[in-house]
Amino acid sequence: MPPDALNSLFSLLIGFALAGALVSGYQAFVQRPAGFGLLQQEAMTRSFVAVPFLVFAAPFIIMRNTLRGARIERRRFEFVMLATMIAGFWSLMSGTFFLMTLRAAGVLA
Repeated sequence: MPPDALNSLFSLLIGFALAGALVSGYQAFVQRPAGFGLLQQEAMTRSFVAVPFLVFAAPFIIMRNTLRGARIERRRFEFVMLATMIAGFWSLMSGTFFLMTLRAAGVLA
């Protein structure tokens, strides 16, 4: 496997792991699942704080909602595939950003 492909795969997996950890931590702390409804809170400061959280947690939320929708609402395969591709790309980008941040901080070589 070429090093670039391995790096991309690692970024993808790190992005999904980070998203899952954030959403699980949020759910353990607040006792309700995270969702995009966090952007529609009444307090403006809470909405602004939710944006960075959702930027990194979105792949997990998208996949959770997509799989629930496929099972409960019987969504079409094309919709599920498109949502999976979007969540995968989003996870790749957030994982790449996270790894670049760790490298800039000197944590990774």
